Amino acid sequence: MILKPYFGWPDVRFGQTFDEFDRMRRQLDLLTGNLMGRPATRSAGVFPLLNLTEDKDHYYIRAELPGVKAENLEIQSTGTTISISGERKIPVENKNAKYHRREREAGKFSRVINLGKEINADKVEAGLANGILKVVLPKAEKAKPKQITVK
Repeated sequence: MILKPYFGWPDVRFGQTFDEFDRMRRQLDLLTGNLMGRPATRSAGVFPLLNLTEDKDHYYIRAELPGVKAENLEIQSTGTTISISGERKIPVENKNAKYHRREREAGKFSRVINLGKEINADKVEAGLANGILKVVLPKAEKAKPKQITVK
């Protein structure tokens, strides 16, 4: 074929075909990210990671917030939702440092959790210890299950 000597195409080696698709996908991701105003780096995921559990009377939220101080947190609750927002600050190690790996992120974050049932916003309690935020959300009386006796 005449195109192969000049352009190296088509190349029929099986393993490299998928490598080329992967390379093109990464380049398109970078291009579309830059055009949309997003940074070209990949996000580490949703922050903070949290668990939401419940029992008969309460919801419990436990969130991992390493390096976040209590004064940098804001928690708001309304009706059926709770919002956790704040900022994680990481001190600069050295302005002339050459990073080999940089995975710790700093910056502002916000999570909004829909609980599905009413909570008593006046009695919400929160505590931060060892990088774990624990929020106790009492259910509103009308949201608690009612015991019905069978006659």
